[in-house]
Amino acid sequence: MDLEWKIDYYETTTGKYSVKEFIDGLDAKAKSKVANALDLLEEFGIKVGPPKVEKVLGTGLWELRIVGRDNIRIFHVAKTSKSFLLLHAFFKKKQKIDKKEIKIAQDRLKDYKSRNI
Repeated sequence: MDLEWKIDYYETTTGKYSVKEFIDGLDAKAKSKVANALDLLEEFGIKVGPPKVEKVLGTGLWELRIVGRDNIRIFHVAKTSKSFLLLHAFFKKKQKIDKKEIKIAQDRLKDYKSRNI
């Protein structure tokens, strides 16, 4: 199967990939769910819609939803070159997304854009 979309991970100035590290720290079942969700993004790109992918209102971010015991969320953006940039992953513990989680993703996107003009 030839995947049409590519997944890129935000890298800090110190070479850290926080989303990869988050995923690596998950148990096997959760890792499998995340891998399946990322496979959907690679295969279908921006055509993946609700309930798997939702726009985060008031931001330029999209939220990949991995539901289950842990309720994992991965904030990402679509880049122009048919690729996604994964910015921030976290466990959603409340009904509403904590503004702190959104700010982390927005700050990372701003940093990414400043270094990749």
